[in-house]
Amino acid sequence: MEKRVAIVTGASRGIGRGIAMRLARDGRHVVAVARNAAQLEALCAEIAAAGGSAEARTCDLADGQAVQRMVEEVSEKHGRLDILVNNAGITKDGLLMRMSDADFDDVINVNLRSVFIACRAAARPMLRGKFGRIVNIGSVSGVEGNKGQANYAAAKAGLIGLTKSVAKELGSKGITANVVAPGFVETDMTAFLGPDDKKKVCEHITVGRLGTPEDIAAAVSYLAADDAGYVTGQVLVVDGGLPM
Repeated sequence: MEKRVAIVTGASRGIGRGIAMRLARDGRHVVAVARNAAQLEALCAEIAAAGGSAEARTCDLADGQAVQRMVEEVSEKHGRLDILVNNAGITKDGLLMRMSDADFDDVINVNLRSVFIACRAAARPMLRGKFGRIVNIGSVSGVEGNKGQANYAAAKAGLIGLTKSVAKELGSKGITANVVAPGFVETDMTAFLGPDDKKKVCEHITVGRLGTPEDIAAAVSYLAADDAGYVTGQVLVVDGGLPM
């Protein structure tokens, strides 16, 4: 069987990079999408060196038309699109009373609107192929809320509603849609935490450590697998037991 084709957005670093590496290891052809061409090329070279298959595509995910074109071009080039992982996201944190309209809109645009556009564009080739795995990367902030993240939490909560709706619309066609909601993960987004801050955070995590991109990638790997076809519309929280 030909390799299944997987798009991973925000693949140049952090969680997205870990997901791209894992899906390539699983035997998928990975289309790594982000804005930084140099980082994408380095990722694809690393995947190739490990015996995997990948290509780089630059795209500004804040540009809805660019997202639409990117998905269409990938499916046209390969004649299929099997897996879509919407991972790209931004933060513009601030307390409610100080948050500007622009900061709210920018986060909603990248973290939610672009996901809607990508899912809509991916639906057509997935319907043709009678197979699809859509995995949207959410956050525990979208489940529990978080101080200083009204925009981010709103986008990630909206992502859950969007994903459940997609799951209900497309489930009878062999297409699943799920959310993976990470907790605190060692990435650039948590790099601002000092050693003392990390220690305090870990005291509230049942397993006693921050997550890694590989932890999240393992969850995505399962949901993107052929034999995960009976799991859809779910939110898989991967946070080491943070709320317990």
